[in-house]
Amino acid sequence: MIELEELPVRRGNVPLRVARGHFATNHSHINYYIDISYQKTRLSEARDVAKQLAPNYQTVPIDTILCLDGTAVIGTCLAEALANQSRGVNRNTTLCVLEPEYNANSQIIFRDNVQPLIRNKRVLILMASVTTGYTANRSIEAIGYYGGSVAGVASLYSAVSEAAGLPVHSVYDVNDLPGYESYDYRDCPYCKKGRRLDALVNSFGYSAL
Repeated sequence: MIELEELPVRRGNVPLRVARGHFATNHSHINYYIDISYQKTRLSEARDVAKQLAPNYQTVPIDTILCLDGTAVIGTCLAEALANQSRGVNRNTTLCVLEPEYNANSQIIFRDNVQPLIRNKRVLILMASVTTGYTANRSIEAIGYYGGSVAGVASLYSAVSEAAGLPVHSVYDVNDLPGYESYDYRDCPYCKKGRRLDALVNSFGYSAL
């Protein structure tokens, strides 16, 4: 069982809950697990995340918000926040909120009935966290394949400042995590010292080992 703590840094009313240890993602080993369960499921926290992100897109036209990592509640709140801004290019517009589907190779696919929400549309990618940029880059490629253009990348937390040349706007970033480290699993110093993994982590949460 890993122990969560709430860091003193705070943006608005959005808390940053983390656990420290040795964790493995699909693409790297990290020394922080960031818990965003409540931000993705609790309406009050999802609204506050959206409130923090919305000002970054006042001048960026958006047609569709593509919600990765189970962020559909945040995406809905963000669409509402953008449409209700007192000023900005998305004011009083109707934005679509869409979740991706994945094939057996973990590639994003869009069925025929939802392709019109991507083709010739300006798509904002919304993620729970961006650690290496790998998933963001694959999402950008998928949107381009289906004929859309990427309006930006937004997330609750990000360890990188850009993905495929696009800025990543986040509520929290790596500067908010003292001593944050991310390693290729082949070069992980914890593994080399024989330290066991505390948990496997992904967008759904963690499984303690």
